[in-house]
Amino acid sequence: MDEETLNPEPHTVSSLANNNGDQPMPDAADQNLNSSGSDSDSDSDSASDSGEDLQQIQTLEAELATNPSNYDANVQYIKMMRKMADIEKLRRAREAMSKVFPLTPSMWQEWADDEVAMGSGAETFATVEKLYEQGVFDYLSISLWRDYLAFVRENDPSVKEASPAGISKARDLFERALTAAGLHVSEGSKIWEAYREFEQAILHTIDGTDTQAREKQIQRIHVIFQRQLSVPHVDMRSTLLAYKAWEMEQGIIVDTGCSDHDGISSHVASAYQKALEIYNARVCFEEKISQHDMPDEERLKQFMNYLKFEQSCGDPVRVQVLYERAITEFPIASQLWLDYTHYLDKTFKVGRIISNVYSRAVKNCPWVGELWVRYLLSLERGHSSEKEIAAVFYKSQQCTFSTLDEYVDLFFTRIDGLRRRISCPVEGDHALDYSLLRDTFQSASDYLSPQMKNTDGLLRLYAYWARLELHLGKDIAAARGVWETLLKISGTMMEAWQGYIAMEIESGHVNEARSIYKRCFSKKFSGTGSEDICYLWLRFEREFGSLDDFDHAEQKVAPRLQELQLFRSKQEPQLTEERDNSFKKNVRDKRKQASDASEQPLAKRQKDAGQKKKKEYEVQNLAEQNEGTEMKAKGVKGVQSEMKEPVQDKTKVYADQCTAFVSNLNLKANNEHLHQFFSDVGGVVAIRILKDKFTGKSRGLAYVDFSDDAHLAAAVAKNKKTLLGKKLSIARSDPKRGKKEHGLTDQTGAASGSGEPRQRSDNVLLKGKNTFAVPRNVAALGWSTNKPKTEDPDDEKPKSNDEFRSMFLKGKHSVVGVPEQLAGAFSIDSFPGAFTST
Repeated sequence: MDEETLNPEPHTVSSLANNNGDQPMPDAADQNLNSSGSDSDSDSDSASDSGEDLQQIQTLEAELATNPSNYDANVQYIKMMRKMADIEKLRRAREAMSKVFPLTPSMWQEWADDEVAMGSGAETFATVEKLYEQGVFDYLSISLWRDYLAFVRENDPSVKEASPAGISKARDLFERALTAAGLHVSEGSKIWEAYREFEQAILHTIDGTDTQAREKQIQRIHVIFQRQLSVPHVDMRSTLLAYKAWEMEQGIIVDTGCSDHDGISSHVASAYQKALEIYNARVCFEEKISQHDMPDEERLKQFMNYLKFEQSCGDPVRVQVLYERAITEFPIASQLWLDYTHYLDKTFKVGRIISNVYSRAVKNCPWVGELWVRYLLSLERGHSSEKEIAAVFYKSQQCTFSTLDEYVDLFFTRIDGLRRRISCPVEGDHALDYSLLRDTFQSASDYLSPQMKNTDGLLRLYAYWARLELHLGKDIAAARGVWETLLKISGTMMEAWQGYIAMEIESGHVNEARSIYKRCFSKKFSGTGSEDICYLWLRFEREFGSLDDFDHAEQKVAPRLQELQLFRSKQEPQLTEERDNSFKKNVRDKRKQASDASEQPLAKRQKDAGQKKKKEYEVQNLAEQNEGTEMKAKGVKGVQSEMKEPVQDKTKVYADQCTAFVSNLNLKANNEHLHQFFSDVGGVVAIRILKDKFTGKSRGLAYVDFSDDAHLAAAVAKNKKTLLGKKLSIARSDPKRGKKEHGLTDQTGAASGSGEPRQRSDNVLLKGKNTFAVPRNVAALGWSTNKPKTEDPDDEKPKSNDEFRSMFLKGKHSVVGVPEQLAGAFSIDSFPGAFTST
């Protein structure tokens, strides 16, 4: 394949690379001169413009005072300060923005040029050199590296004088540039060329009589040429020809042929050929990512394809350079940063290199919690100091994340790291005090408790805290204090009480566990938790207490369970009234159906029958549930013979009279989340989250029953409100649509799911050819008979014994509806005395 070239646009040190189209900062003397030479009209226009500029500056300052993270406002403010030539405010604006955001290469170059224009001397040189260092750290930019190298060559006195210290400094800087950008396929050759030019300039300063020094310098240039020829770049043939020309100039080789490889050593030719093949394999990718007229999404996709290709080749350094090129083009592509850091964690072992990339990643995408979590883990792997890790964690707390889980994960990462370093300290690290871990837990509690009240996440945090207080802090009183604090926040969570009790039992404190049961057995918990805690107390006394303890617990539990049964019975008066009304309605509907049946089509009759069956099932299920609850309350005395397990929820049937249907629900949401979401509305009677019958996981759908229509209307008004990061769709449930729910279907032959025996419907629809359950007088779908249907008007009339006798005495001796071949079996002689008249 012939070598192809990509010609990037050249860049000079003196030019101002400004993507926003800014002009160089005007000089104050020029402004005064222009002002004195203007006429009155221009003075008026200038005053008007200055007034508008001042107003815009005040607006931007007010915005930045309230929101320093406004990127566009920072950029506009710097432009205005540059236009007004306010040097001090301009410098402060740039410094403030660089602390929050990484600046683009053009902004760094503009800043450096302005500083050079405003002063000179050693102090200015140190300031500008520091700016260039920050600029090349933020992004990979060939132009910025070239400007940095040129600035050092032109302004560093030691480099200009070609002193040994200056030459060593310049070479170190060139080697750093090659490490960062030497493998840049399209523009890396510019760094190599600048390096060669610098070394050739040094060669010209060496005295011709110093043969040894000149030979050493020539060999140095020779090595740089060979290194460059072994790296794939654009226009490699030009580099090869320049190498041959330089070798011929030095008299090292003689060109004896027309081929490019003639006259050069075999190992140089081999390295060049290999590099050329590598370049040719990447030309198509380079062409695609260099098309700036392509949409950003497509260009990013091309970069990702290029990265996959490089990773398949197995050169980590080349992959890293390509990632750096990609993030320079797409600095706020969060997925790109996640892929980049994941690759470094998997491939590189140098902690400082990885942590530097993470520091830039969180600066470009501070809203991605996963980047902060990985950053903390990277610092811990690199054995960074506690001061550095704490500073990063503090910065992460100032960011805004999209989900609450990201905050939780961040706090847990910090806590995990402190626990590891306290319990298993690394040799040489400063010992950490346990109070630091306790303070972090307290900070997490203060931050998360308002948003995570009565959630599993908060319970997990406090359980972790209490366990570490007990085992790592060796303080049982502090551990109990943690649980007591949680009970003040989430005392309606039965799991919180259970965790507290489990800790006391694990520690061997049976009496303390019993006292906690005495405190919580009368609490009201969600679902069947109130009953469950009673049975758990009895089980605890059975396993750990004496007989007196067990009897005492039973005496406490029995009235409580009766009270719960009475409370639940009062919660369903509406369904009881509906049961009575449904019976009355059924009677009226049956009478009406008898008169209108002949006028209605078959499909409508089937639908009406199905709805009636559904109502009957609801009433029967309600009666059965109430009866079961009474039986359970009365059977407490039987606990001595057989211990009961916590009550399981039974399948219930709901009428959906005042019910809201909630969709687009977060799969992690539970009943407590929904109850808290509708807490401002009130009137919540029951919550049902639909779950997959095979996996048991939430389907993202729920029904919420309310006490009346007023509360339901207020709940529906919260449509499109956000819960756990997802906008909910809330509408009034319409049970007349006939959709399946809890085992009920619109077809009368479907199971109700309540355990009741299925009742047979008069309107039967059969599908398929399965006839093992088909009544004899119903033909299966797809079956037919050749026997014509006979209609006899006398069939509908009841017949007396005399009429039956006359039928059998007919000449055909056949029975109506019986085949002729079976008529003999039904002769009158076969049934003597069966047709006697009355």
